[in-house]
This record gives sequence, C-alpha cells and structure tokens, in this order.
Amino acid sequence: MPGFHDELALLREKVARIDRKYASFEPKRVLPCHIEDVVSGQVVDTAFGKHFETERLYERHRRHGSVGIADLADLPEDLLAALSEGAIPQSHPTRWAFLDTETTGLAGGTGTYAFLIGVGSIGADGFRLRQFFMRDYDEEASVLAALAEHLAPFDVLITYNGKAYDQPLLETRYRMVRSRPPFARMEHLDLLFGARRLWKLRLESCRLVDLENQVLGVERQGDLPGEMIPYYYFEYLRMRQAFRLVPIFHHNATDIVSLACLTAIVPAAFGDSAKLRHGADMVGLARWLAAAGRDEEALGLYRRAVDAGLPDSLLFRSLAEIGALEKGLGRELAAFEVFTDLAASPNPYRAHAFTELAKHYEHRERNYTLAIEMTRKARAIEDSPELAHRQGRLERRLRGKR
Repeated sequence: MPGFHDELALLREKVARIDRKYASFEPKRVLPCHIEDVVSGQVVDTAFGKHFETERLYERHRRHGSVGIADLADLPEDLLAALSEGAIPQSHPTRWAFLDTETTGLAGGTGTYAFLIGVGSIGADGFRLRQFFMRDYDEEASVLAALAEHLAPFDVLITYNGKAYDQPLLETRYRMVRSRPPFARMEHLDLLFGARRLWKLRLESCRLVDLENQVLGVERQGDLPGEMIPYYYFEYLRMRQAFRLVPIFHHNATDIVSLACLTAIVPAAFGDSAKLRHGADMVGLARWLAAAGRDEEALGLYRRAVDAGLPDSLLFRSLAEIGALEKGLGRELAAFEVFTDLAASPNPYRAHAFTELAKHYEHRERNYTLAIEMTRKARAIEDSPELAHRQGRLERRLRGKR
C-alpha cells in the first residue's frame, strides 16, 4: 500500500496540474460598444458639438393600455383649459410637447446633469418620440441646443412633476452652458397636480408608474427602477458598454407615452366630471372646484360621490365639507340637515357637527337650551376652551332671558 509520502506526492501532482490548467486563464472581457451600435439612431452635429439622437414612432393603430394612440390626435383643443385654470384656453394637440428627463441624480442641483431627454409629440401618423442622449459630459451643450430647436414648434409643455424637477433642472443646465432656456414662451402643464386631485383619495400612490398600472392598465415588464438609472449611466461612462443603457431608453420612452395617454384622461375629468365613476375621484375633483370658488359645481359632485358610495373615512369628511359649502352659500336649513345626519353616529367629525348645530340653535332659532345641549355633547367628545367659553356664554344668556 502506498505510504503517506506517496499519497502526498500524488496530491501535489494533482494541484500542479490544476495550476498549469488555469495559469493562462483570463476572465472573458466585454468590449466597449457605442450607443449607435445598440440603439437605432444617429450622431448629430450642432454648432456646439455632437450628441446622439434616436426617434421612434408609435403608429396610430397601436394602444397603450386603455388608450389608443389614434385617440390622441382627436383630443379637443380646449381640453387643457379647465385643468390649467384658463392658462391654456385653446391649443391643438399637435402643439403639445411631452417631456421627461433621466438624470445623474434625483435631488437636482448644479451638479446634476440631464443625460437623456425625451420629447413626445402627437401627429397625424401617431405618437412620435425623440430622445436626446449625452454620451459624455462634453456633449451637454449640443444636446441642449438640439432640444431648444426641437421645442420651437410647440406651445405647451406637459410633464409629470416637471414644474418642481425637470424644468428647473434644465433651466439650470442651460445657464451652466450660457444658453437661454426655451421654456419661457411655453405654457407648462404639470399633470401631477391634476392626477393627485383626482386619485390620491382612492389610490395608494400617484407615481406615474402606479397610475400607468392602475388607470391605464399597463404592466411594465423588466423595467429599470428610477433610482438605479444614475448608477447605470455612471457605469456606462466608466466601462463604455452602451448595451447597459438600453433599459434606460426604454424606461424614458414608456414614461412619456404613459404621460401622453394620461393627458387624454386627467384634463377631461376636470372639463367634464360626468365621466367620473368612482366616488373618491369625485370628492377629489369637488375639493378642487370648491377651492376655485365653484361651490355649486362642487356641491353637485360631492352629492354624486355620496350617492356612488364612499368608505366611512371619506364619507364623514365629505359630509362635513358639504355642510360647510351649504352654510357658506347661505342655505342654513340644508346645512342643518347635513350636520344633523353627521351628528347621528360616531365619527371623527361628530364634535364639529354638534358645534355647528349649537350655532344654528343659538343664532337661527334663539333656542339656548338646545344650543347648550349641543355644546355639551360636543365637549363630551372633544373639549376645548372655545367650547367651554361658548357653553358659559349660552348659560348666562339663558339665565338673563329667564
């Protein structure tokens, strides 16, 4: 039998053979590739240098969830009037530019670059998307110059959170390259504000990707999370492997198509509330109407929402708001009926309802006994110095009357 030293020699020989086998092994390297090799498009020359552009057409026969691309060209010219509060009374859909950026950071600031800018537009042949890409930082001036030229035919800029993020960021970048931003002459409609008014009471989130799923019925497959996009771009700058950018181009394109299709839905609700079917959406729009001083319209929509059915958390608040509107319009009896209903069952607005009933009995009916009773009920639920003062004043008035 082989001894210990023989076995050790055999083991050493095996290790040596393994070492010789992998001595010349090198991991397979992925060679750099250009963006034009993986994304259909071209390198564009401007007076400020070069950059990359790609264009894509979504034909009229296609759909994006519940909205047909062909429907976009048929949107009415006054569609944006109500949501923009009259700032955009008339504008043909072919004059709207849908813009979204992909950036090197999510917080903004002078150190944040918009390395990919997408602009969508509606045409007779469908929805056309142009994307402007900065292959490196020295191409920024060229990208911004091309973007300004591309936006020249459009009167309206439509974004999603663009008033707080995209436009200020781009204006900063234009100033950094000593160029004039092209946005001053354009009316800007940020669809985020209208979407929140409509859906924040019904949906957990009003992020564009969530509305895309919940409202349009679009399910993204293999989408790149927005927070990962800056890291993918930095990796591209380091490795020059352009295929890593393909998901970013796709993410940006989907955002813009969804933005255009939501524009066919959100402003329409503000112009014609009859299209709303969910009670929570009606309440959201009713609040906007009330804030705009359109109390009668708001009341009608609130009552439709109550009839359509609301969860208790929203129902009781809506009744309180209905009562306040009726009272503000001088319809004291209508308000009284609403507050009576609101006081009839336990809810977060019950103390408020009793307080309003106390005011009614004191000022309208001069019934101080009932006014004191309503005030006591309000104090039993939610006491305050104001209610204590009201009760004391009413009791003194009642004694004086006797």
